Amino acid sequence: MKLNLENIVNTLKAMGEYLFPVKKFTNKFRSINSEEDLQNFVQERSAHVTQTTLYGYLKTRIGTRYALMLQDEKFVESINIAKWNIYVAAISDLTLYVFSYLIDKKNLKQIDAEKIFINIINNELKNGLDKKIHEKAKREFISKVKVVDWKKFHEESPFQESGLALYNWSPIADELKVLDKEIVLNSIKLKWNLVENEFQDLIKNLKFNS
Repeated sequence: MKLNLENIVNTLKAMGEYLFPVKKFTNKFRSINSEEDLQNFVQERSAHVTQTTLYGYLKTRIGTRYALMLQDEKFVESINIAKWNIYVAAISDLTLYVFSYLIDKKNLKQIDAEKIFINIINNELKNGLDKKIHEKAKREFISKVKVVDWKKFHEESPFQESGLALYNWSPIADELKVLDKEIVLNSIKLKWNLVENEFQDLIKNLKFNS
């Protein structure tokens, strides 16, 4: 079987470095002092968690057959579908988490969660986010905002949906997924723990008027 090396290199690059065409995720935020900072943080960290967990799971499960799998157009397409579905779930979870934490711990009064979420997914349309995924994510987030308990959300498994999205959407055979479920959910949980710690450190000196 002759491999299409250009396709392999391009796909590996896309997955390993640029699953999403945004800035490389080496950015170190010094602080979060504005709505723009908050939006950038949510976008970049959601993309980073999606990229590292999805890519890591696929590489671990497929192993040495990975290059061969990249010749399968349906597999490559399934990776693309998976990344966007996991990503929008990650954005949703993190947006709700940061606002819940700021409201509960920092007495934030102005809740712009819906605005930030929609800004991010609107920006991703030009990067290839499917319109159907976009509209579904938008509807679901608007519904969540109406019922979320802002004081408690950040303490009650705030990243559950993105974890389940990683598990459900990863293009791995169902019989193998069953064996991997606990490992997959723990892997993304550990990534989110790092994001939580970073966020709390970044806003430790942030104050809002009562």
